[in-house]
Amino acid sequence: MAPALPALLCLGEMGGAGGALVWRDLQPACSIRGPQGPGDSQGGEALLRAEGTPLTGRSLPGLSVGLRTQVQAGTLPKPTIWAEPGSVISWGSPVTIWCQGPPGAQEFHLDKEGNRVFWDREKPPGPRDKARFFIQYMGQDHAGSYQCYYGTRTGWSERSDPLQLVVTGPYVKPSLSALPSPVVMSGGNVTLQCGSHQGFNRFLLTKEGEDESSRALDGQQMLDGQTQALFPVGPVTPGHGWTFRCYGFNRDTPQVWSAPSDPVGLLVSGLSGKPSLLTPQGTVVTSGQNLTLQCRSDIGYTRFALSKVGGQDLPQRPAQRPQQGLYQADFPLGPVGTVHRGQYRCYGGHGLSSEWSAPSETLELLVAGRLRDRPSLSVRPGPSVAPGETVTLLCQSGDRTDTFLLSKEGAAHCPLRLHSQDQDGRYQAEFSLSPVTSAHGGTYRCYGSLSTDPYLLSQPSEPLALVVSGEARSVRLTQQLGALPWERRAVVEEGALREGPRAHAPSLPPTLGARRGRWAVGGSRGGHRAVQGRGW
Repeated sequence: MAPALPALLCLGEMGGAGGALVWRDLQPACSIRGPQGPGDSQGGEALLRAEGTPLTGRSLPGLSVGLRTQVQAGTLPKPTIWAEPGSVISWGSPVTIWCQGPPGAQEFHLDKEGNRVFWDREKPPGPRDKARFFIQYMGQDHAGSYQCYYGTRTGWSERSDPLQLVVTGPYVKPSLSALPSPVVMSGGNVTLQCGSHQGFNRFLLTKEGEDESSRALDGQQMLDGQTQALFPVGPVTPGHGWTFRCYGFNRDTPQVWSAPSDPVGLLVSGLSGKPSLLTPQGTVVTSGQNLTLQCRSDIGYTRFALSKVGGQDLPQRPAQRPQQGLYQADFPLGPVGTVHRGQYRCYGGHGLSSEWSAPSETLELLVAGRLRDRPSLSVRPGPSVAPGETVTLLCQSGDRTDTFLLSKEGAAHCPLRLHSQDQDGRYQAEFSLSPVTSAHGGTYRCYGSLSTDPYLLSQPSEPLALVVSGEARSVRLTQQLGALPWERRAVVEEGALREGPRAHAPSLPPTLGARRGRWAVGGSRGGHRAVQGRGW
């Protein structure tokens, strides 16, 4: 007996004015035969699609059919296509694709590049000008290039322009940094480096704000296995937003991107008066110590920004007025760790302007106690000296040390630095203070550091107290000495009496012009002594 041949029955409905055929009750399916949409040359053929589930209406179970219009396809104006909330959607988020044509459109189809049949269709109730295609959870399979078209009683439209629907998040975010720094002088240039260890061969840089833009570059393979792209940016000028993110993707799947990098904002530095940067705790701090950096100015800045050399963060704080005529912002860094070491600068800004002041002087932050060594500190000729003398502070260590630092307790300036000298297996440096003044008095400590990380210091030496036995300042006598009737006059320096001859004007010690100190001029009569004038 000969095998039975199955027969496929193709049914359709006539509709529309003038005998034109329109689509009825169509469902997405695999195309078996016949034209599928605008751009096909043959009209009047049946479109047959096999279905995996029974259909509704008058169609047979497992089959669905539609009849093409008998007019030339693609003769109507193309519709407009767009996506809400946008065409770049994070993984798992909803998105709506809209297709808008003229009033009177009866059916809208949505095509996805790579699919053999239309991806979806909408048949709005009654004549309308647009259709909505909703994706509840954006996934990698939804990424791609979409086009839509519509049908009326008289024919089919051209396809819309392509819509590139992008999904972000299937891959780990890349890193984005500004080289050499996110702080750029007005009119200057900067390079943004986007890199990843995910093996991307393309990177995209996006600029946020009103002048939003993007550009892509090929990735370059680095020796450490990372791929990266360098994006030149500039000239950088005030008045524009300068916040960027970057993504990584592969050339063969251009609509599937990584998660976005952390944002990098550029700070545009101008020429207005620079603020001051200081720390009440001093520039040498120990691990775990709480630390606050203060940026201040007598210019009426309304906000301040802090920048770490080589860092990417630019924290900002509103200005406070701790006293009349002073504007200041505090930047608490919390318990100090090794990450806080380095050089800092701060900037002042007005209102919402994108331009900032000139940078403050650089403040170096040194973290002590990170090297196990503890150097020793000694003084020659001794810890008590007179003004004008020379003092040498000797810092020594038995461990390898590249640089020694001498720090004075309570000093606002950075520690003194000297390269070490190798003396019979011991490393040392001699800090000479000459000529000594009262300002040199105080408590000193020394530290060692290595050239590989100059901002990490050893344990501090034992403290050494330097005592200056007197103040040294020039003499200015402000009263007339000759008017005094006293029989003897004297010039007193630091409590030591030096007598002059019996004259109206005493002679001053010959060294007075060269010595600095506190002086008093007085006289005596009948065993009583009085001080008439003082000088500095």
